[in-house]
Amino acid sequence: MKYLVILNPTSGRGYAETVIPKIEESLSVHGLDFEIKRTERPWHAAELAEEAAKNSVDVLVSASGDGTANEVLNGLMRARTVGYTQTAMGILPVGTGNDFAYGMGLPDDLDKACAALAENKRMRIDVGMVKGGDYPEGRYFGNGVGIGFDAAVGFEAEKVTWTRGLLAYLIAAMRTVFLYYNAPSVEMSYDGKTITQPSLMISIMNGQRMGGGFYMAPESSPTDGELDLCIVSEASKLRIFQLINFFLSGTQAGQAEVTTGRTKKISARAVQGTLPAHCDGETLCYEGQQLDIEIIPQTLEFITA
Repeated sequence: MKYLVILNPTSGRGYAETVIPKIEESLSVHGLDFEIKRTERPWHAAELAEEAAKNSVDVLVSASGDGTANEVLNGLMRARTVGYTQTAMGILPVGTGNDFAYGMGLPDDLDKACAALAENKRMRIDVGMVKGGDYPEGRYFGNGVGIGFDAAVGFEAEKVTWTRGLLAYLIAAMRTVFLYYNAPSVEMSYDGKTITQPSLMISIMNGQRMGGGFYMAPESSPTDGELDLCIVSEASKLRIFQLINFFLSGTQAGQAEVTTGRTKKISARAVQGTLPAHCDGETLCYEGQQLDIEIIPQTLEFITA
């Protein structure tokens, strides 16, 4: 089998570039036929992935964080829409959050992730599609969409350049509490019902966590054909700090401000204010008005551990 490793050298605050020799050594030890290509610009990973799928590469591997993995996913899905359906996807998690990889059951350890590629254990995963904001034609996602507070945290985390992983997002969350506290009024429609309320945060998940350790949907599965919802109503600054602890342990269900559920499709519309939003950690919009999200069941082969 042919493996193309698409590596973003800036992932993990530059960590990805430093581990290229380790990746090469580990994949060689396992006897894999692979090539590594570095990305050079935004959406380059999507271009490389689409081209490789059309050229019958067996497995596309994103050596990166969530953003580049999302680009690889989008390139693969674009190729699938025109009939190139044989290429599987894998991830070597060397980014900042690595939430996409976590939701797919992959270990953080690089050697173990390389071993998983060699073992070639596969599952057929669901893929999400979100339309709206800066992507009216749609953008695919593997892990989840965040609207509101968690999107603002992600934007702030990009400014934390001296560390990576959960710590970077915790620092960003602390900052965001004081920057983002006017929750927009949002109309959410799903499963034949409509909820309108000031919403601090709306997480629409295919995976389980965001921000390197915030468990938005700890019971979520990427193979069940549904999106897991975690909707948080308006809260005071002090209460936000308290809720953060629940999200770190995945025990927020049952808190007064938290509504959970599952659906195949959901729409969110700003009634008052605007919707900052991200998709697998990548910016969807800073001031969106409406987002429409749905799940595409069992659509892509993924190599897991």
